[in-house]
Amino acid sequence: MRELSLQLSLLDHQVSGRLELKGVDVDCLDLVNRYGPLSPSALAKRAGLHPATLTGILDRLERGGWVARERDPSDRRAVLVRALRERNAELLGLYAGMNASLEEICAGYGAAELEVVADFLHRTARAGRVATEELAGG
Repeated sequence: MRELSLQLSLLDHQVSGRLELKGVDVDCLDLVNRYGPLSPSALAKRAGLHPATLTGILDRLERGGWVARERDPSDRRAVLVRALRERNAELLGLYAGMNASLEEICAGYGAAELEVVADFLHRTARAGRVATEELAGG
């Protein structure tokens, strides 16, 4: 697990460098793409970041054309962060080599084996999320 974590971290570092973003910016972009639109406070909580730190991240992502901050239609006083999907092809292209390798790896497993692997990954991700929330104090 440590080796996988390290290699994915190094890949993410290369991707963020190519996009001229910080690694945490790409992490937040991924969270908005997966769970958004999100309020800045909800995004900060999911990312385990202080809301003041998130302001700079959102400023960079917005300047780069990755996200937009918009008024929440259900509460005009609130703001939501929405991913702008126009640049997603650029992001996905940087992960294309890894995605192709994963497809090749998965092709070597049967459906039952893939279910076990998927269960393991979901449970591991959940454990990581809980550990992150505990360290972040939330």
